[in-house]
Amino acid sequence: MMKSQWNDFQSRVLEYLTLIPRGKVVTYGQIAAHLGNPRLCRAVGSALHRNPDGNRYPCYKVVSAAGKLSDRYAFGGISAQAERLRADGVTVTADRVDLSRFRWLQD
Repeated sequence: MMKSQWNDFQSRVLEYLTLIPRGKVVTYGQIAAHLGNPRLCRAVGSALHRNPDGNRYPCYKVVSAAGKLSDRYAFGGISAQAERLRADGVTVTADRVDLSRFRWLQD
């Protein structure tokens, strides 16, 4: 991805985060698929790691395809991500989220 494409992709990833409702999570793959290429899961992760504002762009709502939290959560690590999810009403058990219950399936 060229730099201008990367900036556009990163902006689209961050903007997508603002759509996720309270009490719901999405996966890296969901975001990549929504943006047109399900193979760009790692690029989504890179964009999230460069998130300039964790409050404006709630990247804590993104988990792995297995529901696992990220030990690389940029704003305080896995315990901070779990804390923010719990504050949102998402149950976190053993650093995982039950996707059948909390995954956001947009229309």
